[in-house]
Amino acid sequence: MKPLQQLVRPNIWALKPYSSARDEYRGAAASVFLDANENPYNAPFNRYPDPLQADVKEMLAPIKDVRPEQIFLGNGSDEAIDLVFRIFCEPGTDNVVAIAPTYGMYKVCADINHVDYRSVLLDEDFRLDAEKLLAAADAHTKVIFLCTPNNPTGNDLERDEIIKVIERFQGIVVIDEAYSDFSARKPFRKELAAYPNIIVLNTFSKAWGCAAIRLGMAFASEEIIALFNKVKYPYNINRLTQQQAVDMLKKRFDVDKWVRTLLREREQVMSAFAELEICERVYPTDANFFLARVRGADAIYDYLVKNGIIVRNRSKVELCGDCLRVTIGTAQEDNSLLAALRSYRGEVQK
Repeated sequence: MKPLQQLVRPNIWALKPYSSARDEYRGAAASVFLDANENPYNAPFNRYPDPLQADVKEMLAPIKDVRPEQIFLGNGSDEAIDLVFRIFCEPGTDNVVAIAPTYGMYKVCADINHVDYRSVLLDEDFRLDAEKLLAAADAHTKVIFLCTPNNPTGNDLERDEIIKVIERFQGIVVIDEAYSDFSARKPFRKELAAYPNIIVLNTFSKAWGCAAIRLGMAFASEEIIALFNKVKYPYNINRLTQQQAVDMLKKRFDVDKWVRTLLREREQVMSAFAELEICERVYPTDANFFLARVRGADAIYDYLVKNGIIVRNRSKVELCGDCLRVTIGTAQEDNSLLAALRSYRGEVQK
């Protein structure tokens, strides 16, 4: 890895961050707040939230096996992704490399930040080739994005290939582990000490069942997290979100139960889906969804929509022609999907 200062945009390295009212007295006991031009009425919502979300991080750190100083909390994982571009990539000059197919927000953020986005195809079984990925990088490549388990394919990328990328690339490697709670693989957030150039993403939206509160996580070295905190908006996580996160962290064993239930349901649904006449292939998955190749994905998708059932049509994504991505729901929801698809064949024959 190059020295961090060489990877960070010079204006960001020199940036003097905004100092919020709540930052300046941190560590002192206070009961009278006349510093932030807040309305003294309508407590507790009249006060600005903790800009660094200390209570959430203190509870989250032992669960994720990291230190609070190694955690950034963002407005969804998308905020952390955007900050990676704003911190490390000079617009119009630098580029990033990512696999394809993968999560679409990496390219969206690249386009927004005027950063060249280079995609490298996985093989036909959605496996990663580190040599091909590294060959796409040049002197202006600041970041490589890897999503594992990958979206929309569902599979864990090969760990040995990921490590090759981390060890040989001189820049930042972002490993998006949004679905890692559903995988048996060891998460890379446990490898922060070994690999100081990685940023590992996670989210409350999937296993934790909290998509509505928009809370994403990034785990990295203290130095990189300090850069995130330097560039983020001062009060990026509102009080309601922080409180809901604290409440959910107290229910971690409920979350473990949800994950086990979804994994059992996943195997049953995939097995039943593979037996459908419309199904050509169900791809292996390590996430709470699976990708399936079907006969006529566009028509099947439209049919399901008319029946009030929404899946994701990924037919226009690289390597995913005629593929549907199916999230595992409740047993009742999954049975509704399967029943509708069993009826679809009969409708076609008529």
